[in-house]
Amino acid sequence: MQRLIEILKSFALWDLLQGLQLTGRYLFRGKTTIQYPEEKTPTSPRFRGLHALRRYPNGEERCIACKLCEAVCPALAITIESEPRLDGSRRTTLYEIDMFKCVYCGFCEEACPVDSIVLTSFADYHIENRGENIFPKEKLLAIGDQYEPLIAKDRKEEAPYR
Repeated sequence: MQRLIEILKSFALWDLLQGLQLTGRYLFRGKTTIQYPEEKTPTSPRFRGLHALRRYPNGEERCIACKLCEAVCPALAITIESEPRLDGSRRTTLYEIDMFKCVYCGFCEEACPVDSIVLTSFADYHIENRGENIFPKEKLLAIGDQYEPLIAKDRKEEAPYR
């Protein structure tokens, strides 16, 4: 008897009718599509987006080349080289982040003792050409300069300049 019911269902296209019923149920409901450039989806306050290097209010970069962010990065996405300056302090000569390797975990941000590397809440960026996935220090500093008011607001600080 069970076999006969299965044969009748296959001739009646029972599975197709069940699928059409489900489609009909959702056909006249409200749409959930978001028109992206005009509408933004709400993001979590803990969202981690584009990386940035920050500066002190006097314009000097904050990174002291302690290499903690490089050591703590689980994906080995950060590369740092440094050398001492004439005044005895240490600064980076090379600071690069490979965005294809980065898993946006935020460990680099947490490990930084001077709040130099931060992950902004900015998610609208893209890479068009080969090699643009590696962000050098100059580009990271430019991003930090551009979004410093947003970074300061996210961290509940006063923006030191601009």
